[in-house]
Amino acid sequence: MRASRLDPLWADYEAHHRTAGNKWCHAAGIPLILAGLLGLLSAPVLTVEGVRVEAALLLIAVMAGLYLWLDARLGAAMLAATLLLYLGARLLDWRAALGLLLAGWILQFIGHGLYEKRSPAFFHNLTHLLVGPLWVLNHALRLRR
Repeated sequence: MRASRLDPLWADYEAHHRTAGNKWCHAAGIPLILAGLLGLLSAPVLTVEGVRVEAALLLIAVMAGLYLWLDARLGAAMLAATLLLYLGARLLDWRAALGLLLAGWILQFIGHGLYEKRSPAFFHNLTHLLVGPLWVLNHALRLRR
């Protein structure tokens, strides 16, 4: 198997996520964070000739570009999952979206504080904020070993 652009990020991220409890907290928390964020960012920023421009869609485009560049197959799966999450999240009231976002972050810090006993990976490398959703999806689908 040839090396991927994702391999060095993956190895570093894995080093911060070894315990079953922390992995569970991430499996539950990261989708909540992403749903809350997409819900909050789905209000139209502006409408141009009847077309809604939302920060959520801009975020999805940036994420998709990065994920497809890192790993095409996993990136395509992540784009599909993110679009489905977006379709549900855009229906949320801002308070519900904020609640999901906060609940997700609480789970992240429980995972690292209670189970992992190590600071979150993004404290050392901000790119891990983008690697986390991809890592969770891969653990669910097992597209990459």
